[in-house]
Amino acid sequence: MAAYLNDILDNIIGIIRTMGIVDILDILLMSYLAYKLLKLIRETRAEQLLRGIIAIVLILFIVSQFELRVLGFLSETFFSIGLMAVIVMFQPELRRVFEKLGRTKVVQTLTFNTADPRTDMSAAIEQIARACEKLSRSATGAIIVIERQTKLGEQADTGTVLNATASAELLGNIFFPNSPLHDGAVIIREGVVLAAGCFLPKPQNEEFISKDLGTRHRAAIGMSEISDAIVIVISEETGIISTAENGYLKRGLDRAKLTQILNERILSGAENGNAKIKQKRVKRRENKPAQELKG
Repeated sequence: MAAYLNDILDNIIGIIRTMGIVDILDILLMSYLAYKLLKLIRETRAEQLLRGIIAIVLILFIVSQFELRVLGFLSETFFSIGLMAVIVMFQPELRRVFEKLGRTKVVQTLTFNTADPRTDMSAAIEQIARACEKLSRSATGAIIVIERQTKLGEQADTGTVLNATASAELLGNIFFPNSPLHDGAVIIREGVVLAAGCFLPKPQNEEFISKDLGTRHRAAIGMSEISDAIVIVISEETGIISTAENGYLKRGLDRAKLTQILNERILSGAENGNAKIKQKRVKRRENKPAQELKG
């Protein structure tokens, strides 16, 4: 056994001695990607999946070293059908991981996603805040999803398409008790009420959410987990205004605080993003030869 361990140690030392700069960069890049992957799947069922895969890899290593026939046969059988089974069983978790990856700044930059969420949103924010204040006073339940970079067409298809300008009066009528669309969510895109009466996904770890929170709050958390949308919830029991973002709920808001949050997340965020894009364009023009700037 000691000789076997010495052979492994000698092989590791030999590999380290032959490593070059490219190899080191390769290892650092893989370590960074592994760290990001672990961060994406943290606190999800995919995390348990990853642990299971690591355990199977360790078993395969032991099997290959000690030539255990029964375990070797079972491992080969598992891998022949296991990958497809894993994809089917953990499809929702894998989808959420790729959705989170698509929302990262690096991916959005590479895909030239320069959409401006400020379009018609300044006036819409005032109308949304005013509507939420009225709904809160009457303790009328409501859930409003404000789309940002992640498109919510899939959720909008579950409701009734309106394509109407957002106004406090329209939102009040939609969530009026016993109206046809009052039970679902409203999705707002670029200052327009895209659809109403929409169904939203459940949260990933519903068992960890406080039992004091109702269906609307849970749906808001679930929607914020799979998108970068800001979701506004008004409790029909207490009239409390809350916002959900990135899987976290912020409660006890008033009209002024809600307006501030929406301005910071939607308007200020867009201004910072557009400013960076403009700076990059200016630098590119400055770095070009003089003859290329003509015309």
